[in-house]
Amino acid sequence: MARPRPEPMQVIKQRRDAALNALVTGVPYVQFLGIQFDRRGDELTGIMPFEEKLIGNPMLPALHGGATAAFLEVTAIIGLSWSMLWQDIESGDLDAEEMAAGNMPRLPKTISFTVDYLRSGLPRDAYARAHVTRSGRRYATVHTEAWQDNRARPIAQATAHFLMPRRDD
Repeated sequence: MARPRPEPMQVIKQRRDAALNALVTGVPYVQFLGIQFDRRGDELTGIMPFEEKLIGNPMLPALHGGATAAFLEVTAIIGLSWSMLWQDIESGDLDAEEMAAGNMPRLPKTISFTVDYLRSGLPRDAYARAHVTRSGRRYATVHTEAWQDNRARPIAQATAHFLMPRRDD
């Protein structure tokens, strides 16, 4: 029996990008903050381009702590959802066109969220990555770090616990 021919890599990349775009554009607050995601394989980096509306203290100027926390939480939710949906995206079971049409999978719900502000966020672009430390059937734990110019000097980090959506198998 012959093995089925693998899909072309370009088709797989398009499916991944379309699914990520549908996931991100499905959350209006992500669009309000202007958060984008750079995908390299299964790894996501959140990008929050600088805008004046993100300044909390114009005297310094420094990014608003709420904008920084929201950026960390959004990165954690999208990162966790991406890792949860990865197999379905890769296999083609999850249709990006259906997601874009509004048929979104349920996202994890935040149970608790703790932020450590490590240094002032400057009026520059910010970047963040989420690391899923535990993902089970009922809940997940995610650690997220945000930085600006130097990844070794994070501006904030967060630990979050999420209630996982029910997956009907």
